[in-house]
Amino acid sequence: MNRHAPWPPAEAGGSEPHGYRAAFLAATLPMAVVDHEGLVVTANEALGTLLGLSAPRLANQSAADLLDLAADGRTWHAYREVLHGRRSRFRCTHRLKHPDGRALWAEVTVVPMPEQAAGADDGPGPGRVLLSVSDISDRRELQKRLRHLQMHDPVTRLPNRTLFFERLSAVLETPPYDDGASGHGRVGLCYLDLDGFKAVNDTMGHRVGDRLLAAVAARLTDCAAQDGPHRAGAPLVARLGGDEFAILVEDSAGTQQLTDLARSILAALQQPFDLAGQRISVSASIGVVERAVAGTSATGLMQAADTTLYWAKADGKARWTVFDPERNAHRMTRQTLSSNLRPAVERGEFTIEYQPLVGMADGVVRGVEALVRWNHPQFGMLSPNRFVAIAEEDGSIVQLGRWVLQSACRQARRWQLEHPADPPLFISVNVAVRQVWDSDLVTDVAEILAETGLDPSLLQLELTESAVMGSAGRPIQALQSLSEMGVRIAIDDFGTGYSNLAYLSRLPVSVLKLDGSFVRGFRYDDGAHPSPADETIVEAMVQLAHRLGLTVTAECVETAGQAERLRRIGCDTGQGWLYSRAVAPERIAELIGTRPLQV
Repeated sequence: MNRHAPWPPAEAGGSEPHGYRAAFLAATLPMAVVDHEGLVVTANEALGTLLGLSAPRLANQSAADLLDLAADGRTWHAYREVLHGRRSRFRCTHRLKHPDGRALWAEVTVVPMPEQAAGADDGPGPGRVLLSVSDISDRRELQKRLRHLQMHDPVTRLPNRTLFFERLSAVLETPPYDDGASGHGRVGLCYLDLDGFKAVNDTMGHRVGDRLLAAVAARLTDCAAQDGPHRAGAPLVARLGGDEFAILVEDSAGTQQLTDLARSILAALQQPFDLAGQRISVSASIGVVERAVAGTSATGLMQAADTTLYWAKADGKARWTVFDPERNAHRMTRQTLSSNLRPAVERGEFTIEYQPLVGMADGVVRGVEALVRWNHPQFGMLSPNRFVAIAEEDGSIVQLGRWVLQSACRQARRWQLEHPADPPLFISVNVAVRQVWDSDLVTDVAEILAETGLDPSLLQLELTESAVMGSAGRPIQALQSLSEMGVRIAIDDFGTGYSNLAYLSRLPVSVLKLDGSFVRGFRYDDGAHPSPADETIVEAMVQLAHRLGLTVTAECVETAGQAERLRRIGCDTGQGWLYSRAVAPERIAELIGTRPLQV
């Protein structure tokens, strides 16, 4: 039998093959019978019309060539597997060119033919297959429209978060190319949100807010289009949600390109928007990140962008800020410290050092200030300025502060018991205002004094001037109760805060500690030039304090010249490196009852 004879053979017995043939020829679905070598045995008119050839002319032609199935290696392999009987079915979606010039999407299906339809006289080996072609262009167009709706923001018509991250992932997963000067293998991102957009929604309504977002999107798109020629086209502008937008620059030329784009965006948004007769002015904060594609993840890039946007807002808004690895490292360190603060107290990682408070008139140690240190397992010994502010923010200062207070009072009582013949040292402990608000400080102090046996007059609590001045309600009541208990209250860093002297007279304060910035102006030695203004201010504050019945402690006393001048002015006690740095409690024990600490 001629293998290329029309299918099925006209002389075949029975009516069923003729029924197959009639259905095959009359079908509107383009079809062909293909032999195991991939040649068309016969085709119907629908396939001829689709390919622009008469059905008889398709016979003996390669089906793969007619439908361009060999263009893709995976498709070609699967198609051949079906032809040779090693696969039961094959289907692919393929783009074809219609004879009238238009492109169409076709779904090509290849399945083995039933033995009865293929004919039993074909000889040994694999039989024939039935190939069909469905025009799915309308379906593809509908899918395309649906995808567009799914991937674009209805308010601004910009790509949405889903499409943005799909594009970003594709950029980062594609290996960098190198074709000379044009291929940089870098990516850039401007991440921005509008300053004060919530106020627009709240005062003018969401309809005006949506119009504003659409107008902002248009200006961002214009800025992106004017960014200059790029290998990957204009930057992608997307709305990520709310008033947040992102501009993705593929194949970035460097940070300068990104900052230029950010600068043009700020300039464009500074121009007022005219929305239905209402003129609205807005600004934006922009985080700028630019880095090599290699080693960059979408998550890492967005975290950096989000952090940098936060910096821009923290720095004053209406500005752009470039990602700074050192600043980020400091932030990460801060986060690490914050997350470890509470467990560190329980693990016993904190220690206390003590700095002497020396009488200016005789140089005798009168008391000590307790200064907490954190012996961090990763960062080493940390001074208070590295973690106290963090502890105040997250509230762990309450737990830490109570531990410091308890430990310091125990140590002061131990010194007193070990040196009964010498005047006892008072202990000065720093207290954060949050300890007053978030805990019962009065009860804590009373319990600790009772537990340790320390006389209340030997405890001094230091609060900063900014924390005390202007306070009302609970903090003042707590300070009043502590003062009535016999505890001394000191204002630390005096002269740098509110300096509300009239209010000072009504506070239960015993001691003023002059900020070291004033004392530094007293340097006569080492070629330093003293500040007459500082001396006048300090002298006036000392006289005022004494008239109010307060004692004065000068901080940061470093030279004998400073000490002498402060002594003549009438300062009561001094603290600083001239006398001693903060030291371990054993060293303080050695100073008790010894000769005066004077230079």
